[in-house]
Amino acid sequence: MEQSVLDFAVEQTRKLIEAATCSAEAREAAKLWLDSVGTQRQEEATKAYITELEEDIVTVDGLEAFAMSEAGAKVFGEEHAKEVAEHARKIKAAGAKYCDCPACAAAEAILEKKEALLS
Repeated sequence: MEQSVLDFAVEQTRKLIEAATCSAEAREAAKLWLDSVGTQRQEEATKAYITELEEDIVTVDGLEAFAMSEAGAKVFGEEHAKEVAEHARKIKAAGAKYCDCPACAAAEAILEKKEALLS
């Protein structure tokens, strides 16, 4: 793996960990991966980390559906949930595939380097 790819992934992983929207599972996988960098565990931890990111990243359609649900109204508040759903529709129309919150943005950036990270 190229050092520049590793450095990029480490930077994005730190952003992911700091993101308020990061799930507990993704945060834990990110920390475990960071701890493994440069060790014999790195390859195995990278695979687990990528799997967790793929499971946790939210699609634009998923964001819209969640925002329009009862659970979304509870999390965001009824009015803000409508705004989040509208935002999801707007970014989808602009070509976005995933939610653009800080956690999903970091996850997407890391996943774009998936092949290089796994090689």
